[in-house]
Amino acid sequence: MRDGYTDLPPGKLANIVTYLEMRTLPPVAIPPTMSEFVVRRVNRPDLDWYRQLFRVIGENWLWFSRLRLSDGELRAILHDPAIDIFVLSRAGDDCGLLEFDRRHMPDIEISFFGVTQEMIGKGAGHALLAHCLPLEWEYKPERVRLHTCTSDHPGAMTFYLKFGFVPYKRAIEISDDPRVTGEMPRSAAPHVPIV
Repeated sequence: MRDGYTDLPPGKLANIVTYLEMRTLPPVAIPPTMSEFVVRRVNRPDLDWYRQLFRVIGENWLWFSRLRLSDGELRAILHDPAIDIFVLSRAGDDCGLLEFDRRHMPDIEISFFGVTQEMIGKGAGHALLAHCLPLEWEYKPERVRLHTCTSDHPGAMTFYLKFGFVPYKRAIEISDDPRVTGEMPRSAAPHVPIV
């Protein structure tokens, strides 16, 4: 390291990760009217269905961790009774995913949260989180936590802050670029250059 910089080898990604927490459910999380959206809980989801929705929502933001899991590894997570998966639909099409992990109570982690590209800025993310967050608080956690990173949507941090989440830690994540390994198309996440 020199002058605060650390070189990375080609094919690697580095993200600054910000961890956020919520220790009480704020009034902003009261569900809005969702006339055009439907939220449903999905128990023991089909792996192919899940991977497809995960890709559609996460490809622009380089969501790759679940793509690297075998069927058995992914099934063990998604079929665990302490994993709550909610899906947002509009006009019958799935367009949002929210996954809560209660395996480490008294904390609940939002493992994945996002909406499809065409739903960004249309209230879909707010509708999904506002509907589901109070349901998780019924488990009486000490906190609900999540993390976001520099590969995420540029408005993600502002969104979480408006919802009442508070940053508490930062880290640097270094990983293999899934576009280089072939797990994602090279066109994914054009805002993050491939080196």
